[in-house]
Amino acid sequence: MFEVKASHHASKREQYADLVDQARGMLAGEPNFIANAANFAALVFHSLPDFNWAGFYLYDGHELVVGPFQGKPACVRIALGRGVCGTAARTRQTQLVRDVNAFDGHIACDAASQSEIVVPLVKTDGTLLGVWDVDSPSIARFDEEDRAGMEALCAAFMEIVNA
Repeated sequence: MFEVKASHHASKREQYADLVDQARGMLAGEPNFIANAANFAALVFHSLPDFNWAGFYLYDGHELVVGPFQGKPACVRIALGRGVCGTAARTRQTQLVRDVNAFDGHIACDAASQSEIVVPLVKTDGTLLGVWDVDSPSIARFDEEDRAGMEALCAAFMEIVNA
């Protein structure tokens, strides 16, 4: 049985490093993508504070479709280039949005979301798998340490996908 460990006394960088280790341990040896994505979403959602949504949007060749997540029901389909997720998918660059209300074209799947970070997930062969999306009900919840931490977590997840 896997147990989520949370340390409220560690620095943000240490928390992310610990989460990367936990994710690698949890995903090791499990070949099923859906099982890994579901557990990854639960691990991150329940380990870090002040999130109201954490999960995957998967690229089906045409648009992003909601995948395993933790939080309230979400938008099901997002066009490439639309909103924060679609922008991350199209540009293949992490989108760190301190105030979603200031992001042109933001899609409000949950009106409580105030800030967001989205990391594109690209396979080693260059094809887009989708995006990892995390929302917070607080403005300016995410910073550059979160960007580095989320990118490290996604790299650990993609190691399993690409294996």
